[in-house]
Amino acid sequence: MTTTTNPNTERDAADSRKTLLVGINDLFFYAKIREALLPHGYHLEKARSQGDIEQKTSAVRPVAVLLDLNDQVIDFVQALKTLKGDPRFSAIPVLAYASHEDMDTWQKARAHGVDRIVTRNEMSARARNLVEEILSGAH
Repeated sequence: MTTTTNPNTERDAADSRKTLLVGINDLFFYAKIREALLPHGYHLEKARSQGDIEQKTSAVRPVAVLLDLNDQVIDFVQALKTLKGDPRFSAIPVLAYASHEDMDTWQKARAHGVDRIVTRNEMSARARNLVEEILSGAH
C-alpha cells in the first residue's frame, strides 16, 4: 500500500504556520505592511470589522495578530478582550501600533493584554522584524 502526499495540504499547512490576522483598515498602510511581509512567506488575512476578529481567528488560526489601535472600524479594546479572554486564542501574540502621542490608547492596550505596542512609524519601518520578534518571544 502506497501513500501519496497531497502538495496542496502541505502548502496549506505551511501557509497556516505563517498566517497573520491583520486588523488594519487604512489601505495605504495595509499595502505597506503587505509589501514588507509577503516576500518573506507571510500570508495576511484581513479583519475588516469587529466581527472578523473572532470569526477569522477561529477559522485561520493565525500565528499572530496585527492591530491598528487607532482604527475607526475595529474597537481594539473589544478585539483584545476577544483575543486574550478566549482560551482558544489567548496564546496568539498581538502586535499593535498607535500614534506615539496617544498615551491613553497605549495604556488601555497594555491593560487589555497586547503583547507588543510600537509607534506607527516603527511598524512601518520594521514590520517584518517586529513580527519575527514577537513570534520568537523576544518582545
